[in-house]
Amino acid sequence: MAHEKSQDVLCNMCMVYDDKGRILVQMRKKKDWPGLTFPGGHVERNETIEESVRREILEETGLKLGKVEFCGFLEWPFEGIDHYIAFIYRCKDFEGTIHSSKEGEVFFVDRKDIGKYPLSMDMDKILAIAMKGLFTEEGNG
Repeated sequence: MAHEKSQDVLCNMCMVYDDKGRILVQMRKKKDWPGLTFPGGHVERNETIEESVRREILEETGLKLGKVEFCGFLEWPFEGIDHYIAFIYRCKDFEGTIHSSKEGEVFFVDRKDIGKYPLSMDMDKILAIAMKGLFTEEGNG
């Protein structure tokens, strides 16, 4: 019996954060994924997922990432696609000056204020994955 290859889409998202409890977010302009989310994008051919995270963050925010940490993934069901998977990272080690891109406005927000903004689809789940084990009530983890 022949097996059919699956139609997959791989993408990444990265929560960049600082010592002040702020996280970098993007208010998306595009109608396909509106609302507040983390910067990121699709994995290109011949690119590792980590390379794609670094490229996308540089393109969309102007920041160059140091050490990144894989946090988990989220999969969505989309018609005509077998697996639409976002690999979620976080990074505290970065340099550069933030700038927005055609994808949307990029800015730091206090993590406690994120709920004051309109969130993109499943941002609550993405945020939970990215923040797992990171912050404690005593301070930063």
